[in-house]
Amino acid sequence: MRVLVTGANGFVGRALVPALTSRGHQVRATTRYGSTTPQMPLSVELQYHGDLKDDIEWAHLVAGCDAVVHLASIAHVGPGVPADLYDRVNHRATVSLAQAAQDAGVSRFVFVSSIRAQSGPTSDHTLTETDEPRPTEPYGISKLAAENALRAMTLPGVILRPTLVYGPGVKGNFAALLRYARSRLPLPFGALKKQRSLLNIDGLVQAIAFALQNPKAVGQTYIVADPSPASVAQMIEALRFGLGRQHGLLYVPRGLLRAALTIIGKRAALDRLDGQLIASPAKLIKAGWKPPADTATSLTALAKLLS
Repeated sequence: MRVLVTGANGFVGRALVPALTSRGHQVRATTRYGSTTPQMPLSVELQYHGDLKDDIEWAHLVAGCDAVVHLASIAHVGPGVPADLYDRVNHRATVSLAQAAQDAGVSRFVFVSSIRAQSGPTSDHTLTETDEPRPTEPYGISKLAAENALRAMTLPGVILRPTLVYGPGVKGNFAALLRYARSRLPLPFGALKKQRSLLNIDGLVQAIAFALQNPKAVGQTYIVADPSPASVAQMIEALRFGLGRQHGLLYVPRGLLRAALTIIGKRAALDRLDGQLIASPAKLIKAGWKPPADTATSLTALAKLLS
């Protein structure tokens, strides 16, 4: 199968492209002009395109491809990004690519959306695909708009909603958690027990490969997450175990920790780290996806790899 992968230079793309080639697929990898040239297997065809906020001619990029995996997006969630930019990049550019893929007769379009298309940053119940989507931020709203547009097309599509993805080279909030774990200082996170669903990068790669090849996946939307959630305290403990150290966690009441972080302007960081968000991958597992190890085991292995 010849597969077009957009966003090939991103965190997920750098893991996905070699994984697809190792499975025998021919890959045409695309990234934006001016971005760092990604390291790719020699068999990969590398192509460039303009900024997704502008109109892009996709026809020559999808020509001759059997499938498309669309990763490229604005992944940053937070202040400073105009809502219209999220919509142009995550919604309208996706629809433009999907239309070109449909016109070219592509037989599978895998859209890597986000759990934030379904929920805000926290949820008071375990999320499943049957829940009515209720995104609360422009990022998630733009992803949901793209999903809805794809469902209205005749293009054979699969929508994946991954939770927070971790692995070598991860950035953002999880990179900050890694820095905390690597420090030798005691950390005041022992009381942070709210559970969050995470996703090993290998699990997402396997889910994408599944979506590309399983005929029953067409027309489906799947949550992608590790089989079991973990708290911040459990994450730190697993990471430090991989580093060969005791967890070094201090039990500081959440209210006191919140007050201290508020004083230094970091209150939002606590909500991002310790807000509950559990998402069930049961539908995808039932369909045949085999997740990798549980979160704690995967985090310990990651810490050993990076140490």
